[in-house]
Amino acid sequence: MSRLQAEHLYKVFGRRPEAAVKRLEGGTSREELRSDGTTAAVIDASFSVEAGHIFVVMGLSGSGKSTLLRMLNGLSEPTSGRVLFDGQDLTELTPRELRKVRSQKISMVFQHFALFPHRSVMENAAYGLEVQGVPREERDRRAIEALELAGLKGWEKSWPDELSGGMQQRVGLARALATDADLLLMDESFSALDPLIRRDMQDQLLELQARLKKTIIFITHDLNEAMRLGDRIAVMRDGRIVQNGTAEDILVRPANDYVASFIQDVDRSRVLTAGSIMAEPSTAKGARAGNGSTVRTDQDVLDAAPATVTTETPIAELFTPFSSSDDAVAVTGADGALAGVVTRERLLSVLGEQPHTAPPADEPPTGEAKAKVIAGA
Repeated sequence: MSRLQAEHLYKVFGRRPEAAVKRLEGGTSREELRSDGTTAAVIDASFSVEAGHIFVVMGLSGSGKSTLLRMLNGLSEPTSGRVLFDGQDLTELTPRELRKVRSQKISMVFQHFALFPHRSVMENAAYGLEVQGVPREERDRRAIEALELAGLKGWEKSWPDELSGGMQQRVGLARALATDADLLLMDESFSALDPLIRRDMQDQLLELQARLKKTIIFITHDLNEAMRLGDRIAVMRDGRIVQNGTAEDILVRPANDYVASFIQDVDRSRVLTAGSIMAEPSTAKGARAGNGSTVRTDQDVLDAAPATVTTETPIAELFTPFSSSDDAVAVTGADGALAGVVTRERLLSVLGEQPHTAPPADEPPTGEAKAKVIAGA
């Protein structure tokens, strides 16, 4: 079920913002508004986030992604539209009610750590609990637990300036985890880190997510990071969400040339999974072929396959079994049952495919474009 919903959010800066929203709804462009001294930072943004999912908002500087994030926790009031969290409309809350929601149900992890230099690591991790009025003994206990989850056990009494950048960001993550908030908002949280440390923090977040199943909104300008972390990804440009889908959707079926330009250098073998390219097993269980011979069962297919992978296995991991065998690799689902097979020919054809942009939403695909969409090209 949806944990968070954004419905037709607009954020306009300048004179008469409400009138500017009406103009945008009527077809006025962002550039036309700018000529009047009005800036439309976010335009008609709508999406929903499922409980326990990581929803990534990706875009270049100035695309509106950070402004959108600030509207989700009430730091910036929408010019129009609303935000629903567990069915509660945050845009209708009083300032006091909104502060309570932010302190208890929503936590933020900032890009530049935002640690207090005069507080120890444990005191920084416990800060959100202190704001909530949690007694000292309990907040220290929960801060220690959160620091251990973030990989900082033993550093509780250290000072922020004694930590590396990656460790400081782990303190920021621990501070968010200590409050046990239902929703984590992460604004370019890893972008200030060196590439190797950034990769390590991504690993840490994915490990924590596998255990804690938080609902997370993650802002980034890095496509590879978005592809790696996001259950779903919203791509923003000039204040608008131009595509919202899975990493596979965006990689295989970019909505327009702008999105296609983003993905042209992505390593498809690390994003696409066996489940996304598999075919149905060529034979059915217990059936008879036309010549009267017995068709192989699912177990026969599993026994004969040079390797068995899951639907979530990146296709990069399929090269090794195919290097020593021409037989199809078996793909199993979460229940361990046969879900499909991947042949060498299918693997090579997918790697050689070029992404095709989808037709505009109001124009159904026809002819060659329709054939490409149906084929998943």
